[in-house]
Amino acid sequence: MRAIIIDDERLARTELKKLLQEFPEIEVIDEAANAEEGIAKIDSLQPDLIFLDIQMPGKTGFDMLAQLERAPQVIFTTAYDEFALKAFEVNALDYLLKPVEPKRLADAIHKLHAAEAKEVKVNGEFVNNSILGEHDQVFVKDGERCWFVKLSEIRLFESVGNYAKVFFGPNKPLILKSLNALEERLDEKFFFRANRKHIVNLRLIEKIEPYFNGGLLLELKGGEKIEVSRRQTVKFKEMMSL
Repeated sequence: MRAIIIDDERLARTELKKLLQEFPEIEVIDEAANAEEGIAKIDSLQPDLIFLDIQMPGKTGFDMLAQLERAPQVIFTTAYDEFALKAFEVNALDYLLKPVEPKRLADAIHKLHAAEAKEVKVNGEFVNNSILGEHDQVFVKDGERCWFVKLSEIRLFESVGNYAKVFFGPNKPLILKSLNALEERLDEKFFFRANRKHIVNLRLIEKIEPYFNGGLLLELKGGEKIEVSRRQTVKFKEMMSL
């Protein structure tokens, strides 16, 4: 696995490289001292993994991630634990406090292997083809904003052309995924295709009412009202034993 270390402290980069010698499967192919340099090297070298500092001169690590079109796996390395929560709002596999402890680094590499094991090759590229459960977390990026959100917190996916709108909390970002592609990855025990345009989280349904033409109307915890098509109503009633 090819990796780049992005950190403004040369000693921190050197120490991390030394620790990574214990993991021959990780090949450090380059280093960068700031976000701009990191973006350029990620674009040209296409690493599988980056070790990313957060507080750097100029742009932060979070700013850098927001600018990437395609983010590799990310393990944050930082001296500041107040960023821990935000690290898990973006595409972070793990979050390591400096000085990095060998055991915590080993845990992060283990998580990396677990994520890798779920990937399969499609048209020459590795894609994650495993079914996602409600406790899994997904990376959601919309313009400059990024989130790393638990599926259990997503109440609704809505088709918008080639995109899908993702509803969680007060947020409704757009992601470049079709509803069909999402349906293939989501566990049907928790997520249900209500109609051509909507997939709902079964755990976040507040109210169910009879609706026009033999269908059903679902009210979600966020207040959204979603019609279940007549055909899907039959399936819904079987699943929910109505």
